[in-house]
Amino acid sequence: MMEKSDKKDKKQPGRKSLYRDEYSNQVLKLSLLGATDKEIADFFGISEQTVNSWKKRYPEFLESIKKGKQIADSNVASKLYNRAIGYDFEEKHYEIRKPENKDGQVSFIETKRIKKHMPADTTAAIFWLKNRQPDKWRDRKEVDATVNLGDELEGLTDEQLQAIIDGEE
Repeated sequence: MMEKSDKKDKKQPGRKSLYRDEYSNQVLKLSLLGATDKEIADFFGISEQTVNSWKKRYPEFLESIKKGKQIADSNVASKLYNRAIGYDFEEKHYEIRKPENKDGQVSFIETKRIKKHMPADTTAAIFWLKNRQPDKWRDRKEVDATVNLGDELEGLTDEQLQAIIDGEE
């Protein structure tokens, strides 16, 4: 009779997984860059089906993807929000200095800083509001679907009605 410890030592059937522990760190970085599952699969040289299999089989891989996507989405939401309400920023201007010594190194000298304001972008604001509060801000298209055919069809024979149904009239 086989003992439990003997079962653990047996190899599982099938092909050995291509997954490596370092992939969870790599997939985090890819997700931070906004990579799709297809792009992740291409990066690792595998199919999307294998990516999905790894998500199920390796919890750290799935968590890295979720974490990276959440951070990337938060960054985009923050930038969209700033764009929607407007923001202040500082623009720096530089001057190129010619080399003064034999090594030929060109240097850049900051000459001025200009404070600027980017005004609110109404398209970004509308997009933000439609997605954050769809009940209040979605485009509403009300359609009156009331159809009254009774008066027009009243008094027609069965043959005439069948002809209308068949598209003959």
